Amino acid sequence: MSWMDRFRRGPRMRRPASDGYRTGSTQVRASDATDVEHLQGWVSERRGVEGFVEPRTAVSDVTLLLVAHDGEWTRRRVPSVAWAHDFCNRNEVPSYDAAVVGIPQRMRDYNRRKKLMGE
Repeated sequence: MSWMDRFRRGPRMRRPASDGYRTGSTQVRASDATDVEHLQGWVSERRGVEGFVEPRTAVSDVTLLLVAHDGEWTRRRVPSVAWAHDFCNRNEVPSYDAAVVGIPQRMRDYNRRKKLMGE
């Protein structure tokens, strides 16, 4: 093998791990049924929930950020952007692309309040 072979792409590329895939030195866990159950339960127990779909990055897969009326939030991996929007539609939760609209101020305020209370 010549030294140039190290830089060529082709059939020698690594295959994804069975429980996720690698991006650089980071192992990314795929979404699973536990994530879906958590999101479903979270939506049903809170009011004024909005969904913010976060695109895949180098260190994480597509995620769905749910934010309640008071700023309480949760984030979980989801199978795809389309799945996240469909989940929100089925649960009558408005959904937005986080890369376009950003994160709501009430979530940042909630985090600040929690930090001040020492939680």
